This record gives sequence, structure tokens and C-alpha cells, in this order.
Amino acid sequence: MQVVAALIVQANRLLVCQRREGGPFALKWEFPGGKVERGEGLMQALSRELREELEIEVPSAREIFRHNHTYRDGMKVELIFFRVDEYHGKIANKVFQDVRWARLEELKQFDFLDGDLPLIEMLVSNGLPQ
Repeated sequence: MQVVAALIVQANRLLVCQRREGGPFALKWEFPGGKVERGEGLMQALSRELREELEIEVPSAREIFRHNHTYRDGMKVELIFFRVDEYHGKIANKVFQDVRWARLEELKQFDFLDGDLPLIEMLVSNGLPQ
């Protein structure tokens, strides 16, 4: 399964989102995005997910990190992260428990999904790829 996620950048901060209580991986933090559906391209999936979750339109994004992760239940995912520097619309939280802007040095304070941790390590150590 492929999963796309957006690193939405604004004033040297990233948008981080907390999953809802009572759902899968409850209250874990993540970057917005989701599963790529059959017949969808990566950018199509990213655009759809950001529209559904945050009500924003993304004209372009650049892939900055990709890796495979196997969760404890055996589910295997290919995680593909995109840098988003520009979007249209005002961010509206449609599906998350909480949404916050965080500086890179603050990322380790959040309880991120295990699949996001290699990216978090890279961002904290090396900064955000241009």
C-alpha cells in the first residue's frame, strides 16, 4: 500500500496533525495525507487528501523522502513525503483531533506514528530539504 503525506511549510514551520481519539492509531501525530487509491497518481492522491482533510488546493509539491515501513500488525506501507510550499485556500481542520504549526526542533515533542519517525530523525538532524 502506498501512502502520501505533505510537509506543508509556512514561515519555517510544518503543519502537524493529530489523529482523532477512538480511531486507528488514536491521538498519534502525523503529516496530512493518506492512502493512494487504485488508478490514482501520487500527486492526485496528495491533492485529494489535502482537499478532504484541510480544504486546501495544492498546485505543486516535490517528493523529498520515501521509505517502507511494516507496522506491528504486519501491514506494509510505502510512505512518500512531499514538500508543499504553496497552497490555495484557508486551512480548515476537517478530520483531525488537533492541527498545529511546529518548528523542526519541536517535532520530537510530538508522539508521531512509527512510520514517520525516520523522516522526523532526518528533519531534526539535517533540516528540511529544499
